[in-house]
Amino acid sequence: MAGIYIHIPFCKQACHYCDFHFSTSVKSKRQLLDALVQEIHLRKDSWLDEEVETIYFGGGTPSVLTAVELNWILDAVFSHFPVIEQPEITLEANPDDLTPDYLLALSQTRINRLSIGIQSFFDVDLQLMNRAHNALQAKECLALATTYFDNITLDLIYGMPNLSVDNWRKNIETALSFGVPHISAYALTVEPKTALHHFIQNKQLPALDEALSEAHFRILVEMLETNGFIHYELSNFGKPNYFSRNNSSYWLGKKYMGIGPSAHSFDGQTRSWNVSNNAKYIKSIEKGVLPSESEILSMQDRYNEYIMTGLRTIWGVSLLQVEHQFGSDYLDYVQKQAQPHLDSGLLQLLQDTLTTTAKGKFLCDGLSADLFRIDR
Repeated sequence: MAGIYIHIPFCKQACHYCDFHFSTSVKSKRQLLDALVQEIHLRKDSWLDEEVETIYFGGGTPSVLTAVELNWILDAVFSHFPVIEQPEITLEANPDDLTPDYLLALSQTRINRLSIGIQSFFDVDLQLMNRAHNALQAKECLALATTYFDNITLDLIYGMPNLSVDNWRKNIETALSFGVPHISAYALTVEPKTALHHFIQNKQLPALDEALSEAHFRILVEMLETNGFIHYELSNFGKPNYFSRNNSSYWLGKKYMGIGPSAHSFDGQTRSWNVSNNAKYIKSIEKGVLPSESEILSMQDRYNEYIMTGLRTIWGVSLLQVEHQFGSDYLDYVQKQAQPHLDSGLLQLLQDTLTTTAKGKFLCDGLSADLFRIDR
């Protein structure tokens, strides 16, 4: 099985923390959509010879597209690739876009899963992040969306400056009150060249507090697990049968094809990525040329990626798989590197699989780095 990711590079305004590729101008939207459909056509005879299990509209803000435009792109996918009978088709959406008319129109498309960028239910937080919606819109859209869609995930952000423990608990309680079966929660990070980075550098905002982020994380895990969610990946919590099939495929090393400017693809051995420039992307596609670069991953790269993705999930890192894919030398290496963390209780070895303990979950990225192999 494989997945298709479609990048929609438009947003109404720039969130202060975001470093994804997008434009706040939609003047080239029609040309860009033409190019997306043409790229799908250009890639129809490529390596993606497996059935498509997931289709994911990411961005940017895919909900700036109309239902007609989304259908147009989906029709191109279905006409050029073999798609399973019941694929997971996800649309990332912002609350201010999810009007009653738009939700009704979406419910009549092939889209069967919504990923709603709530981030917070407090206006002070949303203003700090420069989100386009307010807290009332966040609540109203969820109340309405749950009447049209069963499979909904919402995003929250923790670790924000001045986000108290009490307000973080209230954010989680509010999210739970809507009965959604999946919640993604991300620690705020400061990316270079973002507005947030500028504000912190110029002391307009306090630096992020890792201890506060960890406290938020512990509360998140406790509250969601108490309410029947499975913590199946560091930032993702799902009820049974509601794990993200799209994201899980990335963590399990499945193939995926990226369509659109800045989109990445992976065929099991080679990673490729499209140019992160709308005008250059459109111009290249109009000439019938895929605007992408690629690299063949070395064994060391593939091992490091397996460690990084595996430790973030409940599926962990299989020592048998390490030996099978990378050889006995890598097996000896990972066992040696893992031992101090096994001794300290941050990692555990169950049968042949390494996973993080409850104590080690928040630290899993650092634990992964300790298990990476970097030959000099």
